[in-house]
Amino acid sequence: MSAFRRKVQIDGVPSETGDYDHEKADLGAKEGSDDGNVTEDHDPFAGGKVRRKASMARIFKGDYVDVRSKPYLMKLLEKQGDRGVLFADKILKFTGSGKMKRQILVITDFAIYIINPETYALKRRIALAAVERLCLSQLSDNFIAVIVPTEYDLLMASTRKTEIVTFLVESMKSTSNYELEVNLSNSFEYHAASDIVKEIQFEEVEGGTKTKFVNKTAQAL
Repeated sequence: MSAFRRKVQIDGVPSETGDYDHEKADLGAKEGSDDGNVTEDHDPFAGGKVRRKASMARIFKGDYVDVRSKPYLMKLLEKQGDRGVLFADKILKFTGSGKMKRQILVITDFAIYIINPETYALKRRIALAAVERLCLSQLSDNFIAVIVPTEYDLLMASTRKTEIVTFLVESMKSTSNYELEVNLSNSFEYHAASDIVKEIQFEEVEGGTKTKFVNKTAQAL
């Protein structure tokens, strides 16, 4: 399958990695994989988001890091009372200061885990019951914000965002009968930290999507 790529421009986002240009390009890379055994049979965005052709008719694999073959990851999950992995993949996580870090995202029936890919140290665990909604743009980019009112929010970028959203929505529906809200807007606010509010703005430009971060906390002071 030929790759369909869209350029994503990000204003005001520093990086803690040495391969920032590569990571930035990944934010507009094609979605999905032809490997796996779970087929996407519905649109979690209800037709409200621009999607790539590769993302519309692909197969969901779920675990892209092979968690069960990694004893350290399995031990970490078992310590938290979790075993069943719905989804696992490397993603880009945005820190409170706005820097990007590559992390492992793991979704189980009960929680979202953010794990250091080098040390397998648990960086954050978010109970699915604490998630209020998901925020995404209406354009063809790879950003997802997980809104957690009792803590602070999680902003990440993944080329498999459709799969992430689908597993989160379906997991919460099956375990708690709760319909997870998915908001689509070309600008939305999120708590980058408990005391830092930012707005992310999306604009469609020739050949891709331009993304801008605005510190709303600084404006309020």
